[in-house]
Amino acid sequence: MEGFHALIFLIILLYVISTAKYATLGIEPAASDRAALLSFKSLVDDDPFGALSSWNNGSLHYCRWHGVSCSRRHPHRVTALDLKSLRLAGFVSPAVAKLTFLRRIDLSDNMLDGSIPEDLGSLRRLQYLNLSENSLRGMIPSSLGNCSNLQVLNLRDNKLDGEIPPTLSRLSGLRKLILSQNMLQGTIPDSIGNLSSLLILSLDNNNLSGAMPSSFGSLLSLQILEIQYTSLTGTIPSTLTNLSSLNLLLLRENNLHGEIPHFAELPFLSYLDCTSNNLSGTIPISLGRLSSLEYLSLGMNNLTGEIPSSLYNLSSLNTFQLYYNQLEGTLPSDIGNALPNLQVLVMTKNQLRGRIPASLSNASELNYLELESNAFHGTIPPSLGALQSLSWLTLALNRLEARKLSEWSFITALTNCTSLQVLDLRYNLLQGMMPKSIVNFSTSLNFLLLSNNQISGIIPTEIEKLINLTFLDMSVNDLRGTIPIEISHLWQLQYLDLSDNMLSGEILPTLGNLTLMDKLYLGSNEFEGAIPPTLSKMLMLELLNLSNNRLSGSIPQEVLRLSSLASFLDLSHNLLNGSLPLEVGNLINIRALDLSNNRLSGEIPDTIGKCTILEILHLENNLFQGSIPSSISNLRGLKKLDLSKNFYSGQIPAFLDELPDLKYLNLSFNSFEGQVPMKGVFKNASEVSLIGNSKLCGGNPELHLPKCTSDAFAAKHHSDYKLKVILIPVGGAILCLIIIMGLLGMGSPQII
Repeated sequence: MEGFHALIFLIILLYVISTAKYATLGIEPAASDRAALLSFKSLVDDDPFGALSSWNNGSLHYCRWHGVSCSRRHPHRVTALDLKSLRLAGFVSPAVAKLTFLRRIDLSDNMLDGSIPEDLGSLRRLQYLNLSENSLRGMIPSSLGNCSNLQVLNLRDNKLDGEIPPTLSRLSGLRKLILSQNMLQGTIPDSIGNLSSLLILSLDNNNLSGAMPSSFGSLLSLQILEIQYTSLTGTIPSTLTNLSSLNLLLLRENNLHGEIPHFAELPFLSYLDCTSNNLSGTIPISLGRLSSLEYLSLGMNNLTGEIPSSLYNLSSLNTFQLYYNQLEGTLPSDIGNALPNLQVLVMTKNQLRGRIPASLSNASELNYLELESNAFHGTIPPSLGALQSLSWLTLALNRLEARKLSEWSFITALTNCTSLQVLDLRYNLLQGMMPKSIVNFSTSLNFLLLSNNQISGIIPTEIEKLINLTFLDMSVNDLRGTIPIEISHLWQLQYLDLSDNMLSGEILPTLGNLTLMDKLYLGSNEFEGAIPPTLSKMLMLELLNLSNNRLSGSIPQEVLRLSSLASFLDLSHNLLNGSLPLEVGNLINIRALDLSNNRLSGEIPDTIGKCTILEILHLENNLFQGSIPSSISNLRGLKKLDLSKNFYSGQIPAFLDELPDLKYLNLSFNSFEGQVPMKGVFKNASEVSLIGNSKLCGGNPELHLPKCTSDAFAAKHHSDYKLKVILIPVGGAILCLIIIMGLLGMGSPQII
């Protein structure tokens, strides 16, 4: 009987348990999870794709709603909420925390605002939380440290601030911690080093400060460490050399200093970027033992010495960047053989010397070669023309030569580089005439820069073949002849600089057809004739420089209507005449206007006061006359004003001493008179020039002008006053006498 009673008890117990389980997992949990989902939906303000429209269907079970997944074992319990990339706007409801079986939340790439609910810390089963690419604000909830099963925490690209919660160090199973592109502050918690399972740690683009914790050396499973674009200081911890699993190390743009650690014991490291810090010393020879290294960038630091020869053993290297340092020595002649996989080589702004190795052509995948601002000499190797993938070639600011036609053969060779987009050979020693083959470059060429050489000859008419050219700089050479009309067929051209040559003839009216032009430099040549009004068709033009030519005629009103001109308009040192058109007031965005050294006459139009952004105004050495217009008082940002060597007269306007930013004022060699102001720019004699105005007085004693109370000006006014005192009553008496005599004369016939 006792066994029978025990069996009955066991049956009853199992019934109670199953009933309790049903109560737990049946109707009540279903209602609870459904209510939590509807609460989430209620805080979504905008659902442009209608992703949550199925949530309104009463006949459809919530486990079949879009983005909702439920458990197979517990079919009424929600285990995943996946609503990424749906442009949902609104807030994250705290009711999500009532979905206690949740293992996965992905709300990434939406437009959610507000804070991350603290309640999410109660989701003990949660393994994956991705709220990246939203507009979430506030602090990271410290309660997330209670989600003991969390493996992925991704909060990238939000507006989160405050400090990184130290409680996150309790997430012992965390494999990915991604907090980049926020506004997090403070130091990195040292306790992060306790996350022994961590594979990825990304803290990029924050306001973090302080030193990088040495405890990171305990993250032995770490494969990716990204701490870029922050304000970290101190040295790179030597403990990072313990991270034998590390694959990517990105420490770009911080304030790290000291020497680069010896990373020789990191066999899997393939990507090392320490660009834009304050690192010093020499490059460790041991980096040459990183046999897996594919990307090495140490640019923009203070590294010195020679490039270790061991680095040329890294045959897997595809990107090699050491720009903006103080490195010396030469590039090995066999560099192209040693680094056959090289795609990017950037050594700009160092102190490298010697010849450019011809063997670079053996790095057949090389597409980006930048050796600018060094001391390379000799000729440019024609073998570079074998680089079929080459898209960017910058050799500017070196001592490269081409003295005879055969040494220009590299140009012909480079025409084989059908992907070439940028060719920059500025500031070298290239001489003589360019080969005609230059016009045979691929139509993919966008940038052609040949300035500051000694290139002679004419601009070839066939240049029109380079139909995609957007940037052409041939300034500071010895080019002659006229601008070929064919240059007007380069419809994509945005930047044209032909200044400082010996080009002649008229400026082509057809240049106005280049409607995408942004900057046009034709100064310091021998152009003559009128300024073409058709330049006004360049509606995107921000800068126009036609200075130092022999241009004549008046300033076209049409050109002054270009409100796009924002940088400067320079027509100085020409033979322009006539008045300054009223249309100058259309230059509402101009910062600098230079019309000096011409033959312009008349008065400055009042409309110039509309140029309220103007900072620099040069009108000196013309034939202007009259007074300074009061509208110049509107130019509150004016920093430099030169009206010297004209025929201005009258008193110096008082408003000039009220221009807050004016630091240079030249009114010399005019006919100004009267007292000089004492305030503003006039307080500093070194910022003002008034010589050649003999009728001025007073002002700052350092200007060495006569005092107004005792000079000829004051005496003249005093004598004029005394003369008036005498003449007025005398004149009045004479007038009265004339009137009386007239009256007597009129009455005399009656007496007779």
